[in-house]
Amino acid sequence: MSDISRTPVRLTMSMTLDGFVTGPDDHHGQGLGRGGGRIFDWLDDRHGAGVNGDVYREYLATGALISGRRTYELADRWGGDHHDGVPIHVLTHHPDDVPPGGVRYFTDVDRCADEARAASGDRAVMAHGAGVAQALLAARQLDEIEIHLVPVLLGAGRRLFPDVGVGPVELELTRRLEGRGVTHLRYVVRYTDR
Repeated sequence: MSDISRTPVRLTMSMTLDGFVTGPDDHHGQGLGRGGGRIFDWLDDRHGAGVNGDVYREYLATGALISGRRTYELADRWGGDHHDGVPIHVLTHHPDDVPPGGVRYFTDVDRCADEARAASGDRAVMAHGAGVAQALLAARQLDEIEIHLVPVLLGAGRRLFPDVGVGPVELELTRRLEGRGVTHLRYVVRYTDR
């Protein structure tokens, strides 16, 4: 069960109805894969006054970021600043000797999550990436999952969760918002005994 007294680590991912977070053939220069840009069309409304704008502003109110190394590199390291200068924590098997800027590399999931929580103050920690989601779940360090569900079937690409190895994990729906071209779903993670 999640420890609700701690600063939450919240996975924030846009996903297709068939479970893909990128299109096929994602690589440097094509970070979202073929057709994967469609998954993020809802962000066209991010500066508006509607639901999508409200969700995006919440996204920017987080106090630290945990990313997988692959996501970090495919996003061109977000130009050194994901949003508002928040600390970036990259979970990786292959850390650089000297990370760029204020980025910190971690090989230990628990240490990464604990330090991101400490750095975020009283704000939630945002997590990005399929690999980091799976690692945080396995370590019982993921507290919330926010999925921006896009009504499209890509048929191929990178899945958020693999067919094996993630569960059992119970999810409690705590929020559902209908935006233009997307349904925003937030769940609290309830870990079960294995």
